[in-house]
Amino acid sequence: MIHLQLPLVLVGVLVATGVYGIVARRNAVLMLIGVELLLAAAGLLLVTMGAARPDPLVAGQTLTIFLITIAAAEIAVALAAVVAVYRARGDVDLTRRGEDDA
Repeated sequence: MIHLQLPLVLVGVLVATGVYGIVARRNAVLMLIGVELLLAAAGLLLVTMGAARPDPLVAGQTLTIFLITIAAAEIAVALAAVVAVYRARGDVDLTRRGEDDA
């Protein structure tokens, strides 16, 4: 049986930092970093809970690999969209409306 305090504290710190990055930032790239921190926290939680059982489940590790794959695809698509918005508008501020959006 492993001690769960340190991994769970780290999950809490990652979630808090990710939520702060999403809520407090206007830059799309920084918001994507916040989303990635949330996904990393979910992966760490899956691995920790899978290893904490008396009979270690492989499901936690399998789901974490699936989560990493989904996160990689998500960041690739989102960064492509951010680059397209930057080329069109010149910045990636999500609160400012573009001239053609008005």
